[in-house]
Amino acid sequence: MSDDLPFGSRGGLAVRHHFPLDAEYAIRVSLRGRARAGHELEVRLDRARVARFALGSRGPLEVRVPIRAGMRRLAVSFVETLEQTLPVDGRPPPPPITSFAFTLYPNAPSVEQVAVIGPYEGQAPADTPSRAAVFTCFPDRPAAERPCAADILGKLARRAYRRPVSEADTEPLLAAYAAGREAGGGFEEGIRWALEALLVSPKFLFRVEREPAGTRPGIPYRVDDLDLASRLSFFLWSSIPDDALLEAAARGDLQDREGLGREVRRMLDDPRSDALVENFAGQWLYLRNLRSVAPDAARFPEFDDNLRHALRRETELFFASQLREDRSVHDLLRADYTFVNERLARHYGIPNVYGSHFRRVTHGDDRRPGLLGHGSILTVTSYPHRTSPVVRGKWLLENLLGAPPPPPPPDIPELAEEDGAAERPATMRERMAQHRASPACSTCHAKIDPLGFALENFDAVGRWRTHDGDPAAPANAAPIDASGALPDGVGFDGPAAFRDALLGEPWASELAATVTEKLLTYALGRGLDHRDAPAVRKILRDAEPGGYGWSSLILGIVESAPFRMRMAAAPDAPVAAAAGTASAASTKAGSP
Repeated sequence: MSDDLPFGSRGGLAVRHHFPLDAEYAIRVSLRGRARAGHELEVRLDRARVARFALGSRGPLEVRVPIRAGMRRLAVSFVETLEQTLPVDGRPPPPPITSFAFTLYPNAPSVEQVAVIGPYEGQAPADTPSRAAVFTCFPDRPAAERPCAADILGKLARRAYRRPVSEADTEPLLAAYAAGREAGGGFEEGIRWALEALLVSPKFLFRVEREPAGTRPGIPYRVDDLDLASRLSFFLWSSIPDDALLEAAARGDLQDREGLGREVRRMLDDPRSDALVENFAGQWLYLRNLRSVAPDAARFPEFDDNLRHALRRETELFFASQLREDRSVHDLLRADYTFVNERLARHYGIPNVYGSHFRRVTHGDDRRPGLLGHGSILTVTSYPHRTSPVVRGKWLLENLLGAPPPPPPPDIPELAEEDGAAERPATMRERMAQHRASPACSTCHAKIDPLGFALENFDAVGRWRTHDGDPAAPANAAPIDASGALPDGVGFDGPAAFRDALLGEPWASELAATVTEKLLTYALGRGLDHRDAPAVRKILRDAEPGGYGWSSLILGIVESAPFRMRMAAAPDAPVAAAAGTASAASTKAGSP
């Protein structure tokens, strides 16, 4: 499934492919399954249909299409008719005769491979958006070539180096330009050589923050406005500053709270802030681990890559909505909505959702509000064949309550698997009792296990359940006991009561503090220590009147001393690898 495919698409794929020349290209599609009559396959380029095949015989399907150079969306999929997709008289449509669900021997056709062949009789494009961005001028006589090259390379270097450039910055690029031009390629070849030199320059590949003259070792100082703009851009966009941010820095707007806030809000509204959602949420919530989870195929045969993608996309869209609507961080636990497509809605048991596209839905009960009902988090905190109260409890302590348990002592035995010969298999709560019975384990497990048991109504892939056991043998299943108590003694019985307990004090404050610490860690690119504690407390104090909204937390972070200041390094001190540390000098440009 993909948002780049039309509604009702089945058994297909969508990719973004770079076509190097204006030319004809052959699109060849290979299928798996039976290519029987009655199925129609569509080929789309940038969402426009360029070919349709009515299947009648097995084998490759090929069409030649004229395509302009550049990055294009290529999509190939089977489609349903509108009548097949829409409900009839308020009832869902009947399932298709040939299902596209996974089976060991699939009997319905699906796309196995798409090959792009060509170009045939291609021509270099006369103009492209990329060329227009690079060639801001073009010489009309030989004497104008070097001044034009200097203008082009000066503008590119300013963007790449994220600051105004001097003659010392552009001279090496002009030398590369001259070498390329003399090699016989003329003006354009010279620019290509200079671009290669710019893209391998340490000034582009690393974020270099230069210390002001006269700075004494061990003395903190404010980074200049251009370095601050770079820190801000890599924090919110994971990329270089744009012209507007560089111009704001050059005017001194970032030194003013109003000007800084204006830039922060602009950047959060920009689609490039999706990088904050993907990277921060991916790290903090362990969403990146979804790529490698492999639930037991015997116990969870319906888990596939479509569901894996949908689980992650749900949490990303939810987190993005929290950020862009400037909600309180407490809404991470209590928000009554989520984002689903048909595949995920079927997994959760949500009715009346059709198609592969995600849409916002309101929860009909109190089972799944907030992050704790998301299948992505419930899946990455489980084992392939069962849930794990220990892993889930540890995740809650580390990522929401800021109280990670100590590592387990050595030589702790694994949890014994259930006895298949027993009259009734032991529940997870009964099996975990053996760990709490051991003095070496009880201290930590007494704090971890109750939090994990609160989520036991969700199985290892995030489906709701009321009994613990093999779904294939319901007679042996035991009712789920999701009761427990927080470390301060506040009790709960089930996920809804657990969320309510976490949103009471002191845990609501702990949640806000933990989110702030995680976000500051991400912004700085380093771990926090006791010297950062005053900054965290100030950010929280300033954000409390507004209910700990995301914009308040982010603005507090970019105004904080750890974000805006550096400490001058000793002459013989090693260079730190992350911006924001006491002796930081540079960090990779691709990650804050």
